[in-house]
Amino acid sequence: MNQPIIPNFAKRMAIWIWLMVIPVASFAAEPSPAAISAFNSYLRMVEIRLDAQHKAQGTLLAATAPADAQLRKGELAIEKLTPNSDSGFPGAMLHDWRGTAFAPGATVADFERLMQDFNAYPRHFSPQVLRARALGRQGEGTRASMRVRQKHVITVVMDINFAITFGRLDSRHGYSASRSSSIAEIDAPGTAEERVLGPGEAHGFLWRLNTYWSYEERDGGLLMQIESVSLTRSIPHGLGWAVGPFVESVPRESLEFTLRSVCNALRK
Repeated sequence: MNQPIIPNFAKRMAIWIWLMVIPVASFAAEPSPAAISAFNSYLRMVEIRLDAQHKAQGTLLAATAPADAQLRKGELAIEKLTPNSDSGFPGAMLHDWRGTAFAPGATVADFERLMQDFNAYPRHFSPQVLRARALGRQGEGTRASMRVRQKHVITVVMDINFAITFGRLDSRHGYSASRSSSIAEIDAPGTAEERVLGPGEAHGFLWRLNTYWSYEERDGGLLMQIESVSLTRSIPHGLGWAVGPFVESVPRESLEFTLRSVCNALRK
């Protein structure tokens, strides 16, 4: 009866050690130049693929795992696109996930109005988004700031600045890209002791985050696809058995939450 408790407890302890002890002792708080270079190269390939996908005839979106009938029932299609090897990202881990959903009755204009109303993000994306605001125009896009909260074994709060652009192929097909420009981990958020953790203190839970949306009106609703590409610190040798599933679950669950929240907001 009690045997499963021991491995579960051991896994939680291993994750806790990885999250709170090991980073301070032996891991860089910032990604290495080699990891940043590899991440930027990977992003270029992703954006080239998406650009070709958007220009292709027939559909704006990549092929999805479930049939349209399943999406119409409210199911999400979640796909892992992360390469099998992280050898090109020393001291870091790459995460690439894609999700697809269908919002009955929604339009391209509805989606863009929702995603450009940053002040309403805490209402639509609670409890992950605590606050959000536009910072002004930047070229053809918008700069925005968000305070986000991730709660798993521990709760982490981060301030993230993004550069966000939207594009249209026509009135029924659109796309957007959100690229992080800075990510700061916050200590004691919401208290008098609140402060930004310095380079020697931050834990490296999230170093980079790019999000790409593709959406098209089809069959009385909006078919949406989101791809999230992020960079985090690597897993210490010997803790992969416990930490690996946890680390992989965080970006997937965040993507699922975002996609589900957008569907719910469009339904309202």
